[in-house]
Amino acid sequence: MNVAIFGATGQLGGLTIDSLIGRGTAPGDILALGRNRDRLAELAGRGLRTARVDLNDAATVAGVLDGVEKVLLISMSEPGRRVPQHAAAVEAAKNAGVRHLAYTSVLDAPTTVLALAPEHRATEELITASGIPSTFLRHGWYTENHRQEFDGARRTGVVANSVGSGRIASAPRRDYAEAAAAVLSTPGHEGRAYELSGDTAWTYTEFAAAAQEVLGIPVRYEVLTPAEEQNQLVGLGLDEGTAGFLVTLNANMRDGALAPAPGQLSKLIGRPTEPLIDTMRSWIG
Repeated sequence: MNVAIFGATGQLGGLTIDSLIGRGTAPGDILALGRNRDRLAELAGRGLRTARVDLNDAATVAGVLDGVEKVLLISMSEPGRRVPQHAAAVEAAKNAGVRHLAYTSVLDAPTTVLALAPEHRATEELITASGIPSTFLRHGWYTENHRQEFDGARRTGVVANSVGSGRIASAPRRDYAEAAAAVLSTPGHEGRAYELSGDTAWTYTEFAAAAQEVLGIPVRYEVLTPAEEQNQLVGLGLDEGTAGFLVTLNANMRDGALAPAPGQLSKLIGRPTEPLIDTMRSWIG
């Protein structure tokens, strides 16, 4: 197998590389693509092939996928710029005759109200239009997204936001990376869309209880109104636009956008997803 990974220098990319190698893929059969020169050098030191690409600059992508059989396109991290960036990667894959393209999308991309979804939905549409046999890895939430709240609870004993009783079926990045590696290293995934999330959807009351057990201190959950949360985030130094976006995301969570737990992630990786409290325990140090 000859596989290229866009976004290989990020956290999810690195974990996917580890999982691919753990599944028997030779490092020399992996082409790591990204912008971080230091990280690319580290990967080259492990025997991977590397190329520095910037999806904002089509010239850096031209020809880079020649001879590649499979591509993993990890969603870029710049909201508002993702669609043209992803389009550059898809065009390169099409021109190179790539036989399978996997893309890390978002949970329930075609129908979700999640504020992050429109760019993912548009990317899925352009991948479909390209004609490349594809797999959509529709990711739910990463448990690591809540590390800052855990650390805040460690300092203050309080977790506060406007999510209320909304449920979140999170899993750690490592589980999602294992799923990507499984899709890339086994046959029969073309034309599929996998809805990937943790096995159990938790509430913030349960999050606080788990943090309390792990930390050994009292931890409580405080429900804020959206307006209170907006003011709190601005008070912490965020600009109004960023604060508003986060409040909107929490409203999506409150409405259940990240609650689905269909079990497809654990099926792909062949084991249960890591429970919230176990990930929290890994944060103690």
